[in-house]
Amino acid sequence: MDMEQLTELAAATADHDPWVGSEAVTRLRAETERSEAVPVRRARDNGATWPRTAAGLGVPKQAFHKRYAGRGLFGGRS
Repeated sequence: MDMEQLTELAAATADHDPWVGSEAVTRLRAETERSEAVPVRRARDNGATWPRTAAGLGVPKQAFHKRYAGRGLFGGRS
């Protein structure tokens, strides 16, 4: 998704129609999760540990582990 599309979605979150705003929030959340996976994969490919990558995202290690452990990104490395 390009910057113009993200900007439009962000603006739509303030729409007076709550359904439009809710849909925009849902789409932004999905895009954020997809975008987050890119640096996580890069960190993994460069040998980063869970604690280091979690710290880079500003989340607790446990939350990070819960989110990514099932995706095979860290292959048992902690």
